[in-house]
Amino acid sequence: MARSDDFDVWFTRHGAGWTAGSTAENIGAFTEIVRPTPERFETLFTSGVPEGVANLALGFSDLVQEHAYWGSARDRFPVSQTESMTPVGNPKVVGHGAHLRVIPHDNVCLIRSGQDWSATEGEQRRMYLGDVEPVLHAGMDYLRDDGLEIGCYANRYMTMVDGDGRPLEKSYGMSWWRSLAELERWAESHPTHLAIFGAAMNYLRKAGTAAQLRLYHEVTVAAASEQYFEYCSCHSKTGMLRTAGL
Repeated sequence: MARSDDFDVWFTRHGAGWTAGSTAENIGAFTEIVRPTPERFETLFTSGVPEGVANLALGFSDLVQEHAYWGSARDRFPVSQTESMTPVGNPKVVGHGAHLRVIPHDNVCLIRSGQDWSATEGEQRRMYLGDVEPVLHAGMDYLRDDGLEIGCYANRYMTMVDGDGRPLEKSYGMSWWRSLAELERWAESHPTHLAIFGAAMNYLRKAGTAAQLRLYHEVTVAAASEQYFEYCSCHSKTGMLRTAGL
């Protein structure tokens, strides 16, 4: 049985009712799922500390050559050797009342880009919290509020918490994009990302090989059949619901 089939069995038994069964007053529930094949996924780290899906890996590869130039993320996707990963059409919001589904198109892009400053001390901590994070926060707010104009369907800037709900010194931005190309365009030319990139590079240049800030990202370019979006009693700007009317 394929891993995707395993997930389907689990979701039918335990996950499908999360959104469909939401009846609590003034509480919205949503389900957003991607389950890409390995050919449609890539991840990268500045340290050997795994995050996200990398926790399932048996180990890390050597340093990758496809890095440190604009467009390198595309080159790290195996599927990019045979496909352009170009989207066709727009998502469609279907359903009625409080219960809605979003029907996606092929090659929606998801990026989860994270920061872990728990090991930083002294000047490095000051630089991240005082110089880097405010610029990052501003960029995340732009994607959240105005990202549709450049192809970002939705963005959330999240703080991670422990099992008791206490904030950790870890955060990540999670963005849905119409395509990898539009994510690439924002990264290489938009003022909000150039500000983030500049602040981060200034920190890394000063810290050098002793850098204590841990950075990583996970990027997926998913086929339509690998995506699932369902919302119940959610406001109109929740996740992929923001695509209504495109």
